[in-house]
Amino acid sequence: MVDPLSEVIALLRPRTVFSKVISGAGRWGVRYTDFGQPSFCTVLDGSCRLAVDGQEPLTLEAGDFLLLPKTPSFTMSGFYPVTPKLMDPKAASPATNEVRHGTPDRDPDVRLLGGYFIFDSDNADLLVSLLPVLVHVRGAERLSTLVRLVRDEAVDERPGRDLVLSRLVEVMLIEALRTRQTEPAPAGLLRGLGDARLAVAMREMHADPARAWTVDELAKKAALSRSVFFDRFTRAVGVPPNEYLFSWRMAMAKDLLRHHDISLVEIAERVGYSSASTFSTAFSRHVGQPPSHYARQRLSPASG
Repeated sequence: MVDPLSEVIALLRPRTVFSKVISGAGRWGVRYTDFGQPSFCTVLDGSCRLAVDGQEPLTLEAGDFLLLPKTPSFTMSGFYPVTPKLMDPKAASPATNEVRHGTPDRDPDVRLLGGYFIFDSDNADLLVSLLPVLVHVRGAERLSTLVRLVRDEAVDERPGRDLVLSRLVEVMLIEALRTRQTEPAPAGLLRGLGDARLAVAMREMHADPARAWTVDELAKKAALSRSVFFDRFTRAVGVPPNEYLFSWRMAMAKDLLRHHDISLVEIAERVGYSSASTFSTAFSRHVGQPPSHYARQRLSPASG
């Protein structure tokens, strides 16, 4: 059976950019401005406070794992009153193995292993919008192990490093999100998959995205009436089922255009359109440019 969560993560194409030990001692506090890229950390030992903008403040403890899919502004500090030092997350990091905050000659009160990665995908904004703003998992030994593996691989220059890192980050994301799936979640992918009835319909859409699914058909798959299914899906996922399916088809199309050398006709068929012209019209309205132009832009060295 197709797993929508795995498909979403695979389409995001995450890859690690930075990983480092972070510590704080004594009176310390740092205020990071909005970053926009996904970041993660695991607490190695000790504890600290974390206040992410728009979220309830947290106390992070040893063994905790934290994922911020789009890292908004946040403040991290010890437990003493302090005016936090303003930090720019996009500034160059010191060339050291550890970033230290607070009293430099004192034993750290907390040590974290964390970093950030980027999504090598033009679908990042759409797909990240389906994830929670903050994922906090307590006592997640498997996640802590994965973060350590990411750290070890990031600092070594062994053959196959980039591929191993991308796979480790994929596994780390899936492990974090499926662990978080057991808890109440805001509207989005996790909340939808956490509803057993809706999950059936979502798996069906992902298994056969080219099919001309109707709300009636999906409701039958979920063993719900049409009206109950439509309302329940919209409240749980945040968008109606037909809009979710359309967005997923366009995400697939963008990935196929960027990473696969196949014809427009075949791409149209894979994402549920009867002709290349019909697909091109829908794609152009959604993306703002025809698929042929989009594909050329992606292949251009100047586009990065």
